[in-house]
Amino acid sequence: MLVLITYDVNTESPDGKSRLRRVAKVCEDYGQRVQNSVFECLLDPTQLLFVKDKLLEIINEEQDSLRLYHLGDKYDRKIENFGAKSSYDPQKPLIF
Repeated sequence: MLVLITYDVNTESPDGKSRLRRVAKVCEDYGQRVQNSVFECLLDPTQLLFVKDKLLEIINEEQDSLRLYHLGDKYDRKIENFGAKSSYDPQKPLIF
């Protein structure tokens, strides 16, 4: 299923900046960054639980926010892309 992960980490302290880097790293390991704090992640149910648990261990729930949008398996009809950044197909291999 495609899951959209968004976050807002308070970076006013050195600890907040560290949390921001750690949250981004977890998201990069499982998905594609589509905007600064927005990732599209193609996950199975087990991966979703694992990623969510990892992110909840990192964030400070009193200062930060984390949102997960479950777009499901038929996500291709739910996404429209406009502007400078081109869209990609998360089921195709990424070539670096």
